[in-house]
Amino acid sequence: MNYKKLLWRMTIALSVVLAASGNAQQSHQTRQTSKAAAKAPTYQAGLEPRAIDILKAASARLAAARTMSFTAVVSYESPSRLGPPLVYSTQSEVTMQRPDRLRIITLGDGPRSEFYYDGKTMTAFAPAEKLVAVADAPPTIDAALQLAYDSGAIYFPFTDVIVADPYKDIADGLTNAFYIGQSVVVGGTTTDMVAYVTGDVFVQIWIGTQDKLPRRIYAVYLNDRTRLRHVLELSNWDVDVTIPANAFDSADAAGAARIAFARPDATDAPGMKPPPKTRPSRTQ
Repeated sequence: MNYKKLLWRMTIALSVVLAASGNAQQSHQTRQTSKAAAKAPTYQAGLEPRAIDILKAASARLAAARTMSFTAVVSYESPSRLGPPLVYSTQSEVTMQRPDRLRIITLGDGPRSEFYYDGKTMTAFAPAEKLVAVADAPPTIDAALQLAYDSGAIYFPFTDVIVADPYKDIADGLTNAFYIGQSVVVGGTTTDMVAYVTGDVFVQIWIGTQDKLPRRIYAVYLNDRTRLRHVLELSNWDVDVTIPANAFDSADAAGAARIAFARPDATDAPGMKPPPKTRPSRTQ
């Protein structure tokens, strides 16, 4: 008997059996998937009442706070030369007292910066450079933040958390909202997860089930072809605690060199011009 031929025939037969079995299994799985897809409800874009209720409850909790402080860690993606995005992060310690007190101390990954608002003036301070910009400010936090952006290009990604009516900022462009479920891994507490689209931004937010405070906000700009991600982590919440009266000014800033409160690209702004060039004096 030719054992090589017999072994070859057995191998061919086994291959045919395995192929037939695999095709049958794949066909069965395809039928099962098709049935499941047929039974799955079609998603209807809109505003789910449960999602809206959670967003409104969180907004009401923030709006009702007389004072609050929290830590905000912002991570955002930026294109790299290799293609995949790089991630940069900043950390801010935020203290707020309604209606007209705000302090934001921002730490690395970049240079430290400090922002103070006391109801009359707003101050942007760069400790490392010992430079300070001071400008007259309107009587509310919302208006001061808007003016800081318009006149100095100063923007804080957690602005929606500290404005007077957080839900209004969401609702103005709200087109979709749905409830995802609960998580026990974000912020060391149980959170409700909600996704929504407002304007051109897709947002997923984690909100404390009990205290209604946001713990994480994930955002993607829909008009961004690269779909870069922005993540805001919120922790160390203290709400309605007593804040010292001197928390909203800085002695170090008072002694720093003054520059104009102006946008960085406003090269013709007073105080923002480079120093005149001088010829080196001749040595005697």
